Amino acid sequence: MNYLVGAFKPPCNIFISFTDGRSRKQVPLKKENGKTVMVALFQSQENIVGEVVIEPIHGKKVEHNGVKIELLGQIELFFDRGNFYDFTSLVRELDVPGELYERKTYPFEFSTVEMPYESYNGVNVRLRYILKVTISRNYVSNIVEYQDFVVRNYTPPPSINNSIKMEVGIEDCLHIEFEYSKSKYHLKDVIIGKIYFLLVRIKLKNMELEIRRRESTGSGPNTYVETETLAKFELMDGAPVRGESIPIRLFLSPYELTPTYRNINNKFSVKYYLNLVLVDEEDRRYFKQQEITMYRNLEAS
Repeated sequence: MNYLVGAFKPPCNIFISFTDGRSRKQVPLKKENGKTVMVALFQSQENIVGEVVIEPIHGKKVEHNGVKIELLGQIELFFDRGNFYDFTSLVRELDVPGELYERKTYPFEFSTVEMPYESYNGVNVRLRYILKVTISRNYVSNIVEYQDFVVRNYTPPPSINNSIKMEVGIEDCLHIEFEYSKSKYHLKDVIIGKIYFLLVRIKLKNMELEIRRRESTGSGPNTYVETETLAKFELMDGAPVRGESIPIRLFLSPYELTPTYRNINNKFSVKYYLNLVLVDEEDRRYFKQQEITMYRNLEAS
């Protein structure tokens, strides 16, 4: 039995490493098996340089039809699990057909790589970047090894960042105005605003502000929308009176946010909303939702 198990083991080990792996920032990445690993962080237009080491297992030779390394940017939709859409695909041939008897090291370099989209692990979609080494073989299956890495891209602060002013009203019962100081926020920002009560004829018992993320994937009949409430922040407990104003100050840094993603490769979008919730004494809920734009700021990352 042990002999059979050994027969299916690959005759070599493959190791993939980055030249600046020790000094480069590492970030956590959740794998399909639920485990979290630390991987290298890159941004678009960087050089991705490293080496591949192939080490035949003692006493075995590896006959092959060539060795290559690919850099792949892929999107996987969970309703189409296992099918990866490649939006970036680069390849470097490392070795011509031959035989390996001993450990061999192959340097590789992908220069100023265009990686326009960020790594993302969502409810119904995953966007990932990998290095994939393939040893091609005749008659038996190829030997493949993967190395994940993460891409994050930074945006300068917007030159125009208008405030948000809105009104919520129920005729002759309730009239409030709310104002947020801006409409675009970086991931470690603070939401600052105010709520004014102009008319209060229903008995409100509390009010909260929610941050919601809406992920939409696919298109046409295969469109899936998932809304998550990431944060709930109580603004008021008890009944307000006419003329009262309540300040808002909500720090975003404790929450796991991403930038807003709009129509990534025609496959998915991720949007963020501030949702104001009012609850009256009969537990009726009144909502007012407003989209905000999130971006990744280099200083705040």
